[in-house]
Amino acid sequence: MNINGKELAHGIIQGGMGIGVSLSELAGNVAKEGCMGVISSVNIGFKEPDFLKNPFEANIRALKEHIKRAKEISGGKGLIGVNIMVAVSHYEETVKAAIAAGADAIISGAGLPLKLAELVKNTNTLFAPIVSSKKAAMLLCKTFSQKSGILPDFIVIEGHKAGGHLGFSRENLEEDTCQENLNILKEVLEVIKPFEEKFHKKIRVFLGGGIFTGKDMADAINAGADGVQIGTRFIATDECDASNTFKQVIVDSTPADIKIIKSPVGMPARAVYTPLLQSLEKGKTFFAEKCNNCLTACPKGDKVPYCISRALIAAVEGNREEGLFFCGENASRVKEILSVKNLINELLTDCNANLTVGNISI
Repeated sequence: MNINGKELAHGIIQGGMGIGVSLSELAGNVAKEGCMGVISSVNIGFKEPDFLKNPFEANIRALKEHIKRAKEISGGKGLIGVNIMVAVSHYEETVKAAIAAGADAIISGAGLPLKLAELVKNTNTLFAPIVSSKKAAMLLCKTFSQKSGILPDFIVIEGHKAGGHLGFSRENLEEDTCQENLNILKEVLEVIKPFEEKFHKKIRVFLGGGIFTGKDMADAINAGADGVQIGTRFIATDECDASNTFKQVIVDSTPADIKIIKSPVGMPARAVYTPLLQSLEKGKTFFAEKCNNCLTACPKGDKVPYCISRALIAAVEGNREEGLFFCGENASRVKEILSVKNLINELLTDCNANLTVGNISI
């Protein structure tokens, strides 16, 4: 498909996963298969020697290097996107750095990216907000069009089965009363239509959150989506930047292990119930020796029981005892670690076998 001048062979976006789960190795190899590989920007410089002393400089330096490396791996195929959370400190500087480094797209959620259109306007970088409701899609399209005179190039819908931070209330998540993906998709397609007609522009829509099989992908496309976003399944790939321990935690998980938790930043999130979460339930605390102010929404200090940044870094480095392992609801269905190429081939084959929209193939 063509997304405002950029070509994407297949309608698959690999979800951005931080900290350090989706970096250049995973994103580059996903793009190499004609899909959109996505680098997560949050604390991307955690391996830099000056990270604790100069976190902002370390993160910007690492971001630019990972974008460059991902493009080298991709060999000019697919697209390289960067996921930048609205909740991070230095949001605007990070967006500008990603654009300067040649990112094909900026995908932004964990809050409403109301300033994103203005930051990306008149550049060669695509931009997309992440939404979980028609209300958010409407507000963002209205804001972008009125303040910047442009519309997003695509929209990513993240449903309630997604991993990490979620755009739903904890009550709705625990009571299983969240709106279903295909219903959100239908409503989002309806609310963006007048904007598309006014601006004579097609806004591509990708559905995420619980997409596990090619049939799930086909169901989304049959219902009007242009493609899907998939996160958790890409953790269990050879090329994923996370440690083998992280991958094995996903493979070994059971349905009972997947829990909704309260993040230190105040949002509900989904993760594997590993020793860190068990200890927190017992009242233990895990404060950071030094706070690098990575998230604007974090109360910081002894107001939170643990540092989410340190816990996510511990996970990606393979520390099962102290790590926080974000995942989607379907993580327990992952039974093996595949290559990116084999995973994408499996998804596309299954998808094409279940498409009913005309005679297209994805």
